[in-house]
Amino acid sequence: MFDADRWVEIWVTITRNKTRSILTCFGVFWGILMLVLLLGSGTGMKNGMFAGLDGFATNSVFMWSDRTSEAYKGFNKGRFWDLRNRDVEGMKKNIPGIEYLSPIIWGNRSEKNVVFGQKTGTYTVKGVYPEYFNIESQKIHYGRLFNEIDQISKRKVCLIGSDINNVLFNGANSCGEYIRANGIYYQVIGVVEAKGNISIGGRSTECVFVPFSTMQQTLNQGDILHFLCMSIKREYNVKQVIDECTALVKSNNEIAPSDPQAIGVVNLAAQFATFDMLFTGIDILVWLVGMGTLLAGIIGVSNIMMVTVKERTKEIGVRRALGAKPWNIISQVMSESLLLTALAGLMGLSLGVFILDMVDKVLSAQAESGGTFFRNPGVSIDTAIAATIILLISGLLAGLIPAWRAMQIKAIDAIREE
Repeated sequence: MFDADRWVEIWVTITRNKTRSILTCFGVFWGILMLVLLLGSGTGMKNGMFAGLDGFATNSVFMWSDRTSEAYKGFNKGRFWDLRNRDVEGMKKNIPGIEYLSPIIWGNRSEKNVVFGQKTGTYTVKGVYPEYFNIESQKIHYGRLFNEIDQISKRKVCLIGSDINNVLFNGANSCGEYIRANGIYYQVIGVVEAKGNISIGGRSTECVFVPFSTMQQTLNQGDILHFLCMSIKREYNVKQVIDECTALVKSNNEIAPSDPQAIGVVNLAAQFATFDMLFTGIDILVWLVGMGTLLAGIIGVSNIMMVTVKERTKEIGVRRALGAKPWNIISQVMSESLLLTALAGLMGLSLGVFILDMVDKVLSAQAESGGTFFRNPGVSIDTAIAATIILLISGLLAGLIPAWRAMQIKAIDAIREE
């Protein structure tokens, strides 16, 4: 198999008719090139989509109160109600499937509600638990996030988004300064920016974050909260945890267990699962299209090898007459097919990876200036290895039928061949 003379002979045979060999190789080259480019494009689309979700918990669930749709225990249909602190405490105590849980309460977004000195702006002010930042992760430009001590002590501290910091403090480190938000003074302890493009209730770069307990006290609305966000532990069924949460909240607030409208729920985990299935389907489609294109090239190689065997009938007969074993004939033909396929395929694979790398560099430059929906196209090393293995197996299969045809040639008939 690794005899140098044999491979020299194979190379001479292939290069004897250069035009035919090049055209034969082109089908395999094009098939592998298209497969690599399609797989890389699918990866780029997936990366571009999920880049906007970077730092946001994909196993998240959000809940809020809505009007009831059923009468229950003397309460009329269409009743307005509010989530309360007891709902949060009950979930933490009784539902083990919850990983992180944070209520949210929003302050009034009035005109120019955030002030520092002579500079003002209109921004969102919201109170959250420290656990909130495990659900919507933040990049910290300056300072720190607030913690449980800030929450328990109801400290008048805040985090401000990077855009607010640019407007009020010209981008300088504002930690330790005091701003007035909705008429209340808070000390800035950090400047943050969401890692991804998803934010709850407004862009985090334009939000003032306050400890939930502090916000609830300054609003003077009792123990009312406006929104609940949570992440579910990976080993738990998300739908089951949602059902447990809604059952507990309905029980706490005198809502009919069968009421489908009283609690609004967004299951972000289910939406992410749908996206994963979508891209899995795209990957399968890409493989089918790419393999179909590659198959057309392999069939072309097999046909040309059949022609080659026909042209070399007399040579094969002489070999058989001189005592060449069937395996020598088979391996000769299959080696030629393998070499043709491997050369063309590896060239297509290399060119595909090169093109994807060039596209990635162009897109990376655009991302720095404005962002893009298509990011980091490429193929993993596992995909490249899989494509190479498929290529080599295809090369062997392409030569199998011609090799079998060559082995069937009888020495005496081949020598007679004119």
